[in-house]
Amino acid sequence: MEKVIRKQLLYRTGVEYGDYALNHVLGCAHGCRYPCYAFLMNKRFRNITYEDWTKPKIVENAIELLEKELPKLKGKVRYINMCFATDPFMYNRPEVVKLSCDVIAFINSHGIPVRTLTKGVYTLDVAKVSNHPENSFGITLVSLSEKFRQKYEPNTAPANERLKSLFAMHMCGFKTWVSIEPYPTPNIIEQDIEELLESISFVNRIVFGRWNYGKLNYPKPDQFYREMALKVLEFGEKKGIEVVIKKEVENVR
Repeated sequence: MEKVIRKQLLYRTGVEYGDYALNHVLGCAHGCRYPCYAFLMNKRFRNITYEDWTKPKIVENAIELLEKELPKLKGKVRYINMCFATDPFMYNRPEVVKLSCDVIAFINSHGIPVRTLTKGVYTLDVAKVSNHPENSFGITLVSLSEKFRQKYEPNTAPANERLKSLFAMHMCGFKTWVSIEPYPTPNIIEQDIEELLESISFVNRIVFGRWNYGKLNYPKPDQFYREMALKVLEFGEKKGIEVVIKKEVENVR
């Protein structure tokens, strides 16, 4: 994989459930066709094309930057998110997975937990390097349909592989979570959200958010998302799972 040098790695995130974050890879091979928020921002501010975006580049000096930046955050950071603008466990990208494991181990060695999110899978190597009791591992899962994945998330791991690897992390004693975002409206795919929720009943946390990409072409989308959010909240209450409803889904409580 191509490598790049950066001047800074850690930053304070504006995401409502975030804290500090880093992106140790530029771009993402998953090629999601929503398109994703990360791609939209890079297209806007870096004038990057979809073709360039799907050819990720590793930040070669990621650990060197962490050596300089982490000491400055001592006592200021609760955890570090990996990642909001790339995927730390990119499917079938062993170079990315290896660097992510190195980054997790280094951050944990400073007594700071990480919160990861992927559309790939977790391996035993991830569990081996995770040395903080508050580490939390998550997957994005908006549908159990393989047809949906092939159309909208073409190079990601199949849903069953994501779930299997996340459950393995759960069985290793780690905290786990799921991001159900962007959840599609029925005109995109007809599905039962309760079936999806049952498949993740072992997790500690669920984040739910709407499909924000382009015109929805669905009648009363706000009402639909309020109804879905209420189902997620009710499921969380029944199972004892923390639920975060993204601010874009209004008046759900």
